[in-house]
This record gives sequence, structure tokens and C-alpha cells, in this order.
Amino acid sequence: MVQLDEKTYLYLLCIIPVMALFFIMLQIWKKKKQKQFADVSLLKRLTPNRSRFKSTLKLIFFLLGLTFLTLGLVNPKIGTKLETVKREGVDIVFALDVSKSMLAEDIAPNRLEKAKRLVSEIINQLASDRIGIIAYAGQAFPQLPITTDYGAAKMFLQSMNTDMLSSQGTAINEAIELAATYFDDEEQTNRVLFIISDGEDHSEGSTLGAVEKAVEEGIRIFTVGVGNAKGAPIPLKRNGIVESLKKDGKGEVVITKLNEEILDDIADEGNGQYINGANTEAAVEFIKEQLNQMDKKEFEAKQFAEFKDQFQWFLGIGLMFLFLDIFLLDRKTQWLKKLNLFNEEIVE
Repeated sequence: MVQLDEKTYLYLLCIIPVMALFFIMLQIWKKKKQKQFADVSLLKRLTPNRSRFKSTLKLIFFLLGLTFLTLGLVNPKIGTKLETVKREGVDIVFALDVSKSMLAEDIAPNRLEKAKRLVSEIINQLASDRIGIIAYAGQAFPQLPITTDYGAAKMFLQSMNTDMLSSQGTAINEAIELAATYFDDEEQTNRVLFIISDGEDHSEGSTLGAVEKAVEEGIRIFTVGVGNAKGAPIPLKRNGIVESLKKDGKGEVVITKLNEEILDDIADEGNGQYINGANTEAAVEFIKEQLNQMDKKEFEAKQFAEFKDQFQWFLGIGLMFLFLDIFLLDRKTQWLKKLNLFNEEIVE
């Protein structure tokens, strides 16, 4: 496997065809001017040692030198061995509430941003666990399948917002049912689902029924509450400026409150625990302790373990071609002249 360190230097290779084109145009121009100066046979007599081939060869050496020097700057690396790395961990799915109620600002900066920060901090504490992400509001939507790529997980996490699902409401049961499909590894003994929400639940189906089925499949459910029990209105913003507050059908301002009771019931039924997310550090530390206490399943992941720099070879070859270009003269050498390898006409 080849890895390129500085890919931007590859743009320098665009100079090669430009220089070749310039050389061709220069040769055409020189021929025209020489014809205007004197007859071709006379020019050959005036410059008997001039080699037409060597000027082209010098250009080829020069362009090859530039090409290899550029590749040296790019610094290609070659994977020298494929190593099998054994990892131990649990499978974790984060189900993040992205309903409009998560825009309430009873917890800074708002519930959704607080929830995203919590998940991001939890990911920072993981070592080799596999993670997946689900977004849910009126319905659940798979955001990221089970993976060990924490960088990709954070990227998907930051892109989540309340406009990503058109169906509004909060269907926690659908999030739990979708999460159950994420755990497809039958050998994994520890399967964990974290539901990060303000606890509002508008499920048409039975949330506790979905929890019961999940537990039967070996899934432990933890809930993390974000928000305030006193509640807050839901601001509707445009370009960061509050235009109005969300109102119900009667025209009254909607006040959304953190419903810890529902979240606590889900966690109890799901063999997990409810965690108040108001204090990010304390919540993350508690979750870290819970995960450390769980049995880890060993699984294997293959990766190129070692890459070696190869730039020195390209620089060496590039410098060799440049030295050849410098020391190669345009005129014919005597021994080469006698051999006449390139069928050049010898003028006496």
C-alpha cells in the first residue's frame, strides 16, 4: 500500500508538458530562422559537431530529473507489512434526539449542542470500542453504522441538526427498534445503547415494549437527560437571530421541559441507568466507569502497521538525471561520432 505525504506538490508535474511544448516550439522557430540565414547543407558544414539528438536527450534528462524531484517532495511511503491488530471493546450506539424541543436554551448553548458535546466527550474516552449513531425525532434515521472510525463519527455528529428529519415529534421507541438492528455481531456479549434526549416522548407505539424486546436481545439501555425541569420556550431563529417562539395550535407559547421520569423508566427497564447531563464532566466520567466494568469482546482489525519513507530514492534518481543533463554537451563526442548510432549524416 502506498501513502503520499504531500499531495499538493503533484501540481508541479504540470510544468513538465508545458516545458516540452515550449521546447518543440523553440525547435520549430530555430529551424525557420536557420533556413532564413543559410542553406541546410551549408549549416551542416559550418557546425559539423552539432548533435540534433543530444539536445532532445538533454531535455528528456532534465524533465525526468524534475519529475523524480517532485515525487521526492511528495514523499511516497510504502506499507512494509500487514499487521493483524487485536482489539477489545463493546458495541455502543448513540441515539440522539434532534426534535425541535432540543433547540430550547435552558441549558447552554442549547439542548442539542449540549447533547452533541456529551457524545463527543464520551467518544474521546473510548479506546477500541465500536460505535454507531442514530438521529431521531418523529422517526428514527441511521446516521452512522457500527465503526471504529471515531473521526468519522465526530464529523457525522457535528452535522446533525433539527432540520435533518422532516417528521417532528419524539419517537423514542423507533430509535430503540432501529438501534437493535445495529448490533449484528452475535458474538458480542455487551451491547449498549445511549439515548440522549430531553425525555419528551410522542411515540405511537409502546416505548417500554421496545425496551423489553431490546433487553431480550442483550442490549443495555442508558439514558442521558439534557434540559431543565422548569422548562423553556423553543426559539425559532433565522441567521442566528430569534424571530419568534414556537406556539401550539391555540397560539400559546410552547414550554418544553426535561422529563426525567420517562428517561428513568426506560433506563430501569433497560438494565441501565439514567444520567443527568447537566454536568458534562461528571456524566462522562460516570459513563466511562460503567463501560470499563463491562466485559470486552476481542475482535480483530487488519491494518498496515508500518510505512517507510521512499523520498530518498526519488531525489537520488532526480539528481542523477540533472547531473547527466549538465554534463551532456550538445556537440558530438568523437567515439559516438564514429559509431553513428543515431544515423546522423557525417559531413567531411
